Amino acid sequence: MFQKILIANRGEIAVRIMKTCREMGIATVAVYSDVDANALHVMNADEAVHLGSAEPSESYLNIDKIIAAAKETGASAIHPGYGFLAENARFAEACQENEIIFIGPSAQVIKNLGDKITARTIMANSGVPVTPGTTVDSNNLDAWVQAAESMGYPVLIKAASGGGGKGMRVVDAPENLKESCETAASEAKTAFGDSTIYMEKYLDKARHVEIQILCDSKGNAIHLLERECSVQRRHQKIIEETPSTALSEDLRKKMGEAAIAAAKASDYVNAGTVEFLLDDSGKFYFLEVNTRLQVEHPVTEMITNIDLVRHQIEIAAGKALSINQNDIVGRGHAIECRIYAEDPENNFFPSPGKIEFLKEPTGPGIRNDCGVYTYVDVPVEYDPILSKLIVFAESRDLAIQRMIQALQRYAIVGVKTAIGFMIDVLSSQPFQNGETYTHFIDTHFGDWTPNLSQKEIACAAFLVDNLLGGKKALSMDKTQSEMPSLWQNLGNFRL
Repeated sequence: MFQKILIANRGEIAVRIMKTCREMGIATVAVYSDVDANALHVMNADEAVHLGSAEPSESYLNIDKIIAAAKETGASAIHPGYGFLAENARFAEACQENEIIFIGPSAQVIKNLGDKITARTIMANSGVPVTPGTTVDSNNLDAWVQAAESMGYPVLIKAASGGGGKGMRVVDAPENLKESCETAASEAKTAFGDSTIYMEKYLDKARHVEIQILCDSKGNAIHLLERECSVQRRHQKIIEETPSTALSEDLRKKMGEAAIAAAKASDYVNAGTVEFLLDDSGKFYFLEVNTRLQVEHPVTEMITNIDLVRHQIEIAAGKALSINQNDIVGRGHAIECRIYAEDPENNFFPSPGKIEFLKEPTGPGIRNDCGVYTYVDVPVEYDPILSKLIVFAESRDLAIQRMIQALQRYAIVGVKTAIGFMIDVLSSQPFQNGETYTHFIDTHFGDWTPNLSQKEIACAAFLVDNLLGGKKALSMDKTQSEMPSLWQNLGNFRL
């Protein structure tokens, strides 16, 4: 087993990986940029190496510096987390060239599955269902028109070499095709250095359902059930849950078998996720494979009681899987809400700044994977995720109730978050009915505005506090069942 692992990431995912390493008796090395010198992941590591300026190319995306940090500290393995270099085949190659274990699949697998065209071909050849689609020459209008007409509108245009919503367009009429393809190709070129786009049939009212897989180097492969990830903004997930309300036991079995077929067809080793689109008739289609740990992996851990990071590390160390498919049983229901520093009133635009106050919710069935603390700065240079709030309960109804109450007790002051927005989503009848689709937010919350009642209470508290001459000692009424609220305790403050 490894004696020391370098985590080539930051924030909550770096902290989460370090926790498992600590349980396994493995020392950890953090890397950080100028703006992350006081970050939580740096404080949690046994050692930390400064990489450079805040610019990602000078820090978390700089392969040479990260390899040098691993050599300098004697780390024999690197865990990439998610984002940054996690799905970078060149990084995996660099690790191999320098005799450092990359905790993830091989460079060739990352390369094959990272290219959507190659991945679709692998899946189609192995019998995994794929949506009707085709590669499109980014300079050939006739090819665009012919492909769209053969599939029928609406169609979905995607960048062939990347994801995250970049280079993605839904086209519902021929007159919008040319501009959409040109814009998508240009955006793909800027984001990924490759203007190649492909077109597939757009599925209306589709659900985004993914299957977690674990594969070792001995030929063993299992799946760990599904995750429903249909509640998305800008094609990115914000609320995930398991099990999915849309899957029968028969459909769950079929999708799990398809995920295993996908893993074996691509010679996959380590943890990964096979993503599918599920239409309202029960047919599912391959979307992509994420060759890394997913942001939403905790919901799977909650219902299976399996530590995915521990298995990632053991597989990378050459061990065979210690569990088989019959060991995988889902119990209860789990939901995750991603807590971003972003403004839901302004199209979820990032909201960097200093966290002036942070109070995390606690209680039975509540887990918060957090990467920040009070008074830390949330930098503008990186993904604004602060934490992942996860709840577990015996049933979906109880899990929803527990999540709403946990979000209500989650206090973050200094940056904007979508906590209020997610409370409204979870409280809505369509969500509670399990009617979640990839365009759920656009359909039900496109014109969402916050409930201002809390701000109004805060303003009143501010005025009373000033009139009374400053913060006064608080005494709880004997009939009061809860502790004083954040607004009661905050004292003299400004909105």
